[in-house]
Formats: sequence, C-alpha cells, structure tokens
Amino acid sequence: MSNSIYTINKGINKSIEFKGLRAQYIWYFAGGVLILMIVFSILYIIGINAFLCLTIVGAGGVLMGLKVYSWSNTYGEHGMMKALARRRTPKVLKSYSRSPFINLKSKEDGSNA
Repeated sequence: MSNSIYTINKGINKSIEFKGLRAQYIWYFAGGVLILMIVFSILYIIGINAFLCLTIVGAGGVLMGLKVYSWSNTYGEHGMMKALARRRTPKVLKSYSRSPFINLKSKEDGSNA
C-alpha cells in the first residue's frame, strides 16, 4: 500500500475522499468514465474517425467531470440525497373527508364499528 501513487484521505468516521470528490460522487465519476469508454468504442466501431471520437469523448469527459465536481462541492456527502428526498415530499396534504380520522378513533376505542 505504501507504493501507491494516489492517496485516499480517510479519517476516523469520515467518508472517503479522492482528488476532491467525496462519498458517492466517486462512483458517479467512475460510471461516467465507463459510459464514455462505451461511447468511444461504439463510435469507433461505427467507423467514425478516431480523432473525432476522441474529441467527442474528451468534450463529454470534461463536461461530466465539471458536473460531478460541482455536485460534490454543492451538496457534500449526503446533500444530494436530501435534496432529492425533499423534492419528493408533498407540500400540502389534503383530506376531503373525515372518514380516515373517524375510523382511526373507533380502532383506538376498541369498538367494532
């Protein structure tokens, strides 16, 4: 382990950090790199010029890298999951009848109404 080129900074009870990426964003970046490799291979097999393939994949890689790093800096370790969960919670709960509350009260009383 001492001959590794890259260092992974990890303290006690802290998530891993690699080159400024924290937690799950490392996996997002790795998934993006894998997708770009697949796109390059498909473009090359189709017969597109290799320099054009490299240009397309390089531009996609730069955009993907900037986006993942911005997510990591904006949301932090758990912030993106919290933001997505907050978006899925309803703003208002509406009930047009009292029957759920009436049925709940009768179950609490123990009556068989």
